[in-house]
Amino acid sequence: MDLYSVMPVRDRARALEWFGVFFGRPADEVIGAEYLWQVGENAWVVIDDRDVRAERVGGTMITLGVTDLDEILARLAAHGIEHEPVETYSNGVRHVVMLDPDGNSLSLAQAPASVIQVP
Repeated sequence: MDLYSVMPVRDRARALEWFGVFFGRPADEVIGAEYLWQVGENAWVVIDDRDVRAERVGGTMITLGVTDLDEILARLAAHGIEHEPVETYSNGVRHVVMLDPDGNSLSLAQAPASVIQVP
């Protein structure tokens, strides 16, 4: 199964810059008006500024599991991307929320090393 999570945005140029910083690279693929970042073997985050998506701008929420939360947050801070306070859940998962320029919510979650399973 594949996953394509579409993030409707108002301003493509502004979104491309922000998401480029967020992911640490430009889009991996461009298909028509959609810009795609591959975030897993079969998982993609897509930005789309077409008018057909206008009513949904700012309403998307996704969470990405990461293994290097502190490094990512340091890189984002160096580029002026702010985030809410990092929370630590009772199971040890560290979680943080940030908003793109349009108000779409992107969360990062890191499980404690004792929970991470290596295949």
